[in-house]
Amino acid sequence: MEIGIGLDAGLNLSWEDQAELCQEAARLGYTSVWTPEGTGHDSFHVCVHRWNATQQVVPDGLMTGIAVSPVALRTPVAMAMAGATASDLTRGHFVMGIGSGGLYRQEGQHTYGLGRIPVVALMRDYLTTIKGLLNGETLNYEGKTVTLHGVRLGIKPSFAVPVYLGALGPMMLRLGGELADGISLNWCTPEQVAWSRKLVNEGEFRSGREKSSVVLSEYIRVCIDDDVKVARRAFVRALMNYALGSSVPSDSERALGYRGHFERMGFADALSNLDDMRNNGATEDSLIDAFPDELATQVGYFGPASGAGAAFRSLAQGLDVAIVRVVAARPGLDSVRDVMQACNPGL
Repeated sequence: MEIGIGLDAGLNLSWEDQAELCQEAARLGYTSVWTPEGTGHDSFHVCVHRWNATQQVVPDGLMTGIAVSPVALRTPVAMAMAGATASDLTRGHFVMGIGSGGLYRQEGQHTYGLGRIPVVALMRDYLTTIKGLLNGETLNYEGKTVTLHGVRLGIKPSFAVPVYLGALGPMMLRLGGELADGISLNWCTPEQVAWSRKLVNEGEFRSGREKSSVVLSEYIRVCIDDDVKVARRAFVRALMNYALGSSVPSDSERALGYRGHFERMGFADALSNLDDMRNNGATEDSLIDAFPDELATQVGYFGPASGAGAAFRSLAQGLDVAIVRVVAARPGLDSVRDVMQACNPGL
């Protein structure tokens, strides 16, 4: 199993901070550096910047990756162009992860001015066309959501560009097994990782691929502070954004989104109770206080550094790439470094 580090925009890192931390990650023995993507700095550029920094520590630089880029931000052609460019600039040290980015929700569709979209079909179309373009094909493709006529990239990357799929539910996991080079999981128990692997294997079998040839990766959140209450508050705030979301999801949204993901792990009643609290006007602080520790401790770690390594290794069971996703307990670089040191692959 490889161990990477995940640094996101919420850490408020300057370009200089990112370079410094990525160099430290290389010295500590991390093998890759990852970022999600929102509407801030372009994550393809972020990956190239980070790779450049790590070259000063590791001759070839660390692997870099996006997990994941929401497809609403770019067309398949733009995704393929950006991925090919990042791969060439990093000499093949780049992984491109793509995901639906909340387009399974009406709110997400409205944000980007889109109508109702069959999300699984959308991701099938993106995977098929991006991988075809990166392989140098001239595409004549008519899918349910993407149509291309005679499109070919003006460059062919010198190195293979792995394309990962952000997946939670059965349909996406099978699709990833069928078409993707890897799967990007999020907020999983070890049991959920094993369940996900079986579904990915089904997709591999369906398309005639070798079993477990698709890489299984996951962000595992870690928050370090000697004051457990401080660490818990920061960790649960990050988790609650996914587990509860901005509103109670519909049944169809549950099937593809995070609520269904957490319910499959046995937390339906706990989240329903928090929904009731929110509907009755509970503040964010009250929701954080009431959030069940049983849920939080099964999908990540918060607390003193002494317990982080063992907890991380336990949560990483069954993964090919386990990514330490840093949750900062306090502002500043010290909290980031605390997490990196606590989960040091060399320990």
